[in-house]
Amino acid sequence: MADEMMTVGLGLRFEDTPVGMKFKTIGRTVTEADITMFVGVTGMVEVLFTNMEYLAEESLFAGKRLVPGALVYSFAEGLLMQTVVQGVGLSFLGMELNVEGPTFAGDTLHVECEVLESRPTKKAGRGIVKTRNRVINQRGECVMTYTPTRLVKGRDYSPKG
Repeated sequence: MADEMMTVGLGLRFEDTPVGMKFKTIGRTVTEADITMFVGVTGMVEVLFTNMEYLAEESLFAGKRLVPGALVYSFAEGLLMQTVVQGVGLSFLGMELNVEGPTFAGDTLHVECEVLESRPTKKAGRGIVKTRNRVINQRGECVMTYTPTRLVKGRDYSPKG
């Protein structure tokens, strides 16, 4: 009976992502701890991310704790890894990225995706998938847009192919 149980959280093969397909991820709230750990591990010790007095006196955001754009992108990719990329990604090929607005500690983000391109490659069992990913906060505001292109497994994928 356990052999018949479906595994959830596995990615979508390129054949399962037709151009025009739209979907969204679950949300995740960015915490103060997330910012602190990210800034520490990456060395992004810019005062915009580490100094609340500076934010209160010098920034455009009236003392609100800013989230680095790199962390917003990382959260978005994490949400996608948990759903449509898990186990099917072969290579990240590139992207364009635009920060559309600020993200603050306490904001809850989700990703809305639209498939722009999905096609097989010359090698069997592999495909190119390009999406437009919009990172949306709890107020419905788009805070980031990026368009990753990935090499993705197909249904008849073989690592030797």
